[in-house]
Amino acid sequence: MPSNLERYRKDLDALVAKGEELEGIMEIECYPARLEKTLKDSGPKEKRAREALKNIPAFKTQYQQWYSQAKALIKQLLPDRLSDFVAHYERPSPRKTVDYETYKILDYLQGLTVTKPHAFPAEEVVGPKAAIPQFEQQLAILKSAVTRFESSLFEIRQMVLADLLDSELEAAEVLAKNKFGRAAGALSGVALEKHLAQVCDNHSVKLGKRDPTISELNDALKAAGIVDIPQWRFVQHLADIRNLCDHKKATEPTPEQVDDLIAGTKKITKTLF
Repeated sequence: MPSNLERYRKDLDALVAKGEELEGIMEIECYPARLEKTLKDSGPKEKRAREALKNIPAFKTQYQQWYSQAKALIKQLLPDRLSDFVAHYERPSPRKTVDYETYKILDYLQGLTVTKPHAFPAEEVVGPKAAIPQFEQQLAILKSAVTRFESSLFEIRQMVLADLLDSELEAAEVLAKNKFGRAAGALSGVALEKHLAQVCDNHSVKLGKRDPTISELNDALKAAGIVDIPQWRFVQHLADIRNLCDHKKATEPTPEQVDDLIAGTKKITKTLF
């Protein structure tokens, strides 16, 4: 079952795609001569295109729903751009004159055309074509929300993981204080492994295995230039202690080693991203 975040992303992608479709419809409505020139030939491709154009809905029948959905989304993701988005639709108040700058999408929907008074034949001052850049700006604002959405997802993932790792390390400290050294070291090692996997993901580091070990994650980060040699050696030292805790050997991990693993994991989770 898809998560809410996945559904939101699909909704955003669908709104952008619909916006691009509306942009094309607006161009067709404003510049029909261009289209006629393009489709002047009578070949099968041109005929199919002319038939398809008959089924294209009018901009005004599709726009209001798109606007309402896009406005709600921008209010959530880009609240500082909401007034800009709305301003491209609504008429300024008061509006003393209607010109290229003050002509809005609402004017387009109502088919407003302003002509020079007393001119014959009528000479257009401003008309529907002036709404094209207004809609282009709305679409650009919506597209910028895609970047913000990705950034928000990244921030959410980082916060959730950080909280989870903090909880695991707190639990490891409690276990260590109560003389459960192996369990404390094993839990700390799990936290370190999760964090290194997230660092690899943050930097798009490719991994050879589906479930790599701490050492394999550490090697991959060194090969990608994300960690230097001293950092790599430090993580490798922590991995060795974790292995000692995980595997039942004759040698027990000392309390000092477990404390080093917990403290070292804390340091890595706070300094390597």
